[in-house]
Amino acid sequence: MRRVLVVDDEPQMLRALGINLKARQYAVATAPDGTTALRLASRCPPDAVVLDLGLPDVDGVEVIAGLRAWSSAPIIVLSGRSGPEVTVEALDAGADDYLTKPFSMDELLARLRAVLRRPAVAPPRRQTVKVADFTVDLDSHTAVPTLGGGEPLHFTPTEWRLLVPLLRNPGRLLTGAQLLRDVWGPGREDRTNYLRIYISALRRKLEPDPSRPRHLITEPGMGYRFDP
Repeated sequence: MRRVLVVDDEPQMLRALGINLKARQYAVATAPDGTTALRLASRCPPDAVVLDLGLPDVDGVEVIAGLRAWSSAPIIVLSGRSGPEVTVEALDAGADDYLTKPFSMDELLARLRAVLRRPAVAPPRRQTVKVADFTVDLDSHTAVPTLGGGEPLHFTPTEWRLLVPLLRNPGRLLTGAQLLRDVWGPGREDRTNYLRIYISALRRKLEPDPSRPRHLITEPGMGYRFDP
């Protein structure tokens, strides 16, 4: 059974889409905002996403970009916004199709069938990153001693959400506000103590000398970066 994630802040719309999709034998998950959508998608990856752009917490285009950072599932935008600029922005961010409200349910279902018929993109090769004496596996959420003979490290979900963007962008400064927004959600950009606590925890696990880090580097007043 194909799984569809429906994202819309209108309860009536979520209900109508859920009823129609379930009647066509889709498994349906619903989210009223972007933060919930990204969390649900990471826990149980959907086969397709139907997404409204006008969400109460983050713009739908940001949700598209967040999904596209790791998922190739087709995304159909379903929005009250119209105009070529809005459509182009959504498609450039990674959406596969765009429907303007009000819409025909039959047309939406036809477009959903069409995007699901497209050949699946081959999964990316397993990615590992060397940090000090460990090899971090970005798929299994673990780090094992590079030379073997030791126990693998394990990370909490929050530690992992903070570590992955750093490892995927070696040498690049990621601002504190960006990391706080990506890990804890909008409105937390001033909680810099969160970063200090979790970066310290990651250093204790990965750095040979956590008091003098060589890989998880603080750029005072700006953010953090990963030095391989």
